[in-house]
Amino acid sequence: MAGYQTERIVGATAAAAAGVAGAWWAGAPPAAALFAMLAGIASFWLMPPNEPEAAPAAAEDDADEGSNLMAAFDEPLLLVRDRRVLAANEAARALLGAHIEGSDVRLAIRHPAAAQPLAGEGGEGLPVRIELVGLGDVGRPWEMVVAPLPDGSRLVRLADQSQARAAEQMRVDFVANASHELRTPLATLIGFLETLQEGEAAVDAETRARFIAIMSGEAVRMRDLLDDLMSLSRIEAERFAAPRDIVDLLPLIDEAKAAVKPLAKGRRIIVENEAGEALVDGEAGQLAQMLNNLLVNALKYGRAGTPVRIRLDEAGPGLVRLAVVDQGEGIAADHIPRLTERFYRVDPGRSRQVGGTGLGLAIVKHIVLRHRGRLEIRSAPGEGTQIEVILPRATSVSQS
Repeated sequence: MAGYQTERIVGATAAAAAGVAGAWWAGAPPAAALFAMLAGIASFWLMPPNEPEAAPAAAEDDADEGSNLMAAFDEPLLLVRDRRVLAANEAARALLGAHIEGSDVRLAIRHPAAAQPLAGEGGEGLPVRIELVGLGDVGRPWEMVVAPLPDGSRLVRLADQSQARAAEQMRVDFVANASHELRTPLATLIGFLETLQEGEAAVDAETRARFIAIMSGEAVRMRDLLDDLMSLSRIEAERFAAPRDIVDLLPLIDEAKAAVKPLAKGRRIIVENEAGEALVDGEAGQLAQMLNNLLVNALKYGRAGTPVRIRLDEAGPGLVRLAVVDQGEGIAADHIPRLTERFYRVDPGRSRQVGGTGLGLAIVKHIVLRHRGRLEIRSAPGEGTQIEVILPRATSVSQS
């Protein structure tokens, strides 16, 4: 029996390596590679022993070993033999019910599309993939993978596709919104160009000058949108690389104040520093862009004549908080969770009137995330808006 156990360990190790290597070579995602590994290990652990007298005990051990292996996975996993659930991990029991072990697998996974593959029909010994909708929550998408094992058992994996579908929908919405935002100024440009091309008699000099001014504004709007799209793309591409330069926020605040001075039109920008030295690990260019976007928003949506405040204070041990506060009309609570979405606008008409690409706060959010910080938005109608950025202090400074 000891020799058989050794054989199973060696075989399981080889199957694990082969499963992961094969899945990786085929370009499978990490979860699929892990599933391939588990299927390979299970195939050897569940293989009937060569010693007949050990078969009854080994059968019980097999189920225990399968349970132990599956417990390490967060995705719902079922071990099925003769349509009965031999073992289920915690995630499967939480999704399908606490007492599914021992029951018919078609009763555990009650879905019309799942019945045939769960019964072992079709597939010809190959893994079967089926899309299921509605397990657990209405409309929740899953991918069910049924992988046959050499002893006739099957490993059933349920992969939640909610995040993947949400990400895909976000990409579709992003392309649609970007196309719409570019198409509007482009249509204006084409319209005025066609009018001007009709000849000198079509428009007088004053009208021509007005047309050119409008065209110039729309061209600038397209340029700003493309700049923001490229900036957002760069920030997202670097999101896993934490910046390591030590950046002082105070000079960046002074630079941002100077940059938005024409937009301020005499309105005061008051800096209140209660944090003392404000050094953070960061990238100066991105932090400057974050400050500029926050100040521009506060000036655009704050009431005329009211000041904008920039406050620096402690947000806890090793943390500094930067808050930009305006005295504008404020924002209703139901809009706040969506303010950092690309192209989301509380009032589309007013947003286009005051200018902007609809990407400012989305860029701020991604800069904050890359700097391992936290973004909080507080607002109430009639009281103004406060946007807080909480960042870790520079590592070398906080440790000294």
